[in-house]
Amino acid sequence: MKVDILLVEDSPFDADLCLRALKANNLANTIHWVKDGEEALEYIFATGRYASRDVAEHPKVILLDLKMPKVSGLEVLAKIRGDERTKCIPVVALTSSKQDSDMIESYNLGVNSFITKPVEFENFTKAIVDIGYYWMMLNNIPNK
Repeated sequence: MKVDILLVEDSPFDADLCLRALKANNLANTIHWVKDGEEALEYIFATGRYASRDVAEHPKVILLDLKMPKVSGLEVLAKIRGDERTKCIPVVALTSSKQDSDMIESYNLGVNSFITKPVEFENFTKAIVDIGYYWMMLNNIPNK
């Protein structure tokens, strides 16, 4: 199954808001939500519970929370960028972190965009719609 957006988010509340905003605005045909960094790596590299998935089928964009249990978003980003098969997948850090060190490390690891989650519901929803519109409708990525 072709996935347009891979959402890597440990908060069910934030994930639900993202999924609703993207679907309500028809910004992705298929969105797959994984709940932590470990599951994200299994999905991206088609291992573990996703071993039957075709590793060559990349999402158009990965929305990646940074502060997660098991494996952090920064570790996930480093593994994505360190592998020839996945290094061109656009990754957007979507995080509640406002720490400069997280932003600097994310960009040093090759993140395409760093967005701090707005606290207010309406602003959060608008941010997700804007992200979805840009990455799904405007951005072009190479076919690999």
